Amino acid sequence: MEHIVIIGNGIAGVTAARHIRKLSNKKITIISAESDYFFSRTALMYVYMGHMKFEHTQPYENWFWKKNNIDLINGFVTQVNTTEKEVILKHNGSISYDKLIIATGSKPNKFGWPGQDLEGVQGLYSKQDLELLEQNAPNNKVCKRAVIVGGGLIGIELAEMLRTRNIPVTFLVRESSFWNGVLPSGESQMINEHILEHHIDLRLGASLKEIVPDEKGKVKSVIVAETGEEITCTVVGLTAGVTPNIDFLKDSGIELGKGVKVNRFLETNIKDIYAIGDCAEQHEAIGNRRPVEAVWYTGRMMGETVAQTICGNRTEYKPGHWFNSAKFLDIEYQTYGWVFSERIKGEDEIHFHWRHPKEKLCITIAFDKGSKTFLGINTFGIRMRHEVFDRWLNDKKDIDFVMAHLADANFDPEFYRRHESEIVAKFNSDFGKNIVPKKKSLKRIFQTS
Repeated sequence: MEHIVIIGNGIAGVTAARHIRKLSNKKITIISAESDYFFSRTALMYVYMGHMKFEHTQPYENWFWKKNNIDLINGFVTQVNTTEKEVILKHNGSISYDKLIIATGSKPNKFGWPGQDLEGVQGLYSKQDLELLEQNAPNNKVCKRAVIVGGGLIGIELAEMLRTRNIPVTFLVRESSFWNGVLPSGESQMINEHILEHHIDLRLGASLKEIVPDEKGKVKSVIVAETGEEITCTVVGLTAGVTPNIDFLKDSGIELGKGVKVNRFLETNIKDIYAIGDCAEQHEAIGNRRPVEAVWYTGRMMGETVAQTICGNRTEYKPGHWFNSAKFLDIEYQTYGWVFSERIKGEDEIHFHWRHPKEKLCITIAFDKGSKTFLGINTFGIRMRHEVFDRWLNDKKDIDFVMAHLADANFDPEFYRRHESEIVAKFNSDFGKNIVPKKKSLKRIFQTS
């Protein structure tokens, strides 16, 4: 019986295993040193915040794996021997494979800061990071202040977590506005305000110079590069992005770049070896996507795709239109298609931005200057329907159509009863239009639900 070995039990690896099992009776083994069972990584923050226990982050009961003939091994892979087709484990010998899927995810970036390996310095990615945070910051008596370095999604999650335990937080963001390499300026500014409203000491245009130890080798303070200011703290969260977790592959003969190099079928340069999820790097980027995509949705889609190929239906990875979702403290964020920040958008990308005058609600819609084709939308505090935007992007609808039919994408009718007329009125004012919004008919409700 053909043996499929998967290194990594995150969303990519587990999705691959589940779909291979649906399609075949192949022998499947998942290896992970992080946890015995698959868990939802995005839910880790809620364990620390007291909203759930760790076992609640596991989507499947423990019996699920045995029932589905998926073997789980808790072990750390140190090497892949591609000649003998085996993976070498740190303590448990070796395991032979017929086909190998590398799904080892990411690890936090470190940029050689002095003191970056001191006690009290950590990331927020793994189960072990969560356990370490419980030790480093159980309360505001043990952790007098935390400094977070890096202004991305993991950074703001860590800030929210610490504030729920009344731990003072200083947030060092190198950019002039939060996440402004991704978000248009209006959205970025709104998030700046929201962070400050949550009593987080947001320092824009501030980066880390060094982490200073005390006499016991623990964190004592950090030095801000731009000003030389010393900020006393007991915990430093390094959240300046992630990088593929591939160090164990350096002498394997598998082609590496930033991640494991793969073609459109998620195949490496070595026959019968594949890579998926955060650790995979496309030789050539797909459209506007980055060659490495550390995104939950991407990992899931790659897992589904590689399962088809391994089970005899060789399938090209086609992720479709970009979409993602996240949460900035109390504000839900969704994005569909492409809405680039001012730093990277082209001259032909036009933005329409609406923001509520009092509440933390806004949208930004991007469209092409010449053709008026709808390119994408960002929503903050407003829920929209993915399938509607996906259809409009496929059909290359123009901006006038989208504005007139926004109600069709409405996930929450209350939003439109209160704000739709204001949104369309501002669009009409900004662009000299006279669009009359269509009410959501029962027919369209059933078509989009």
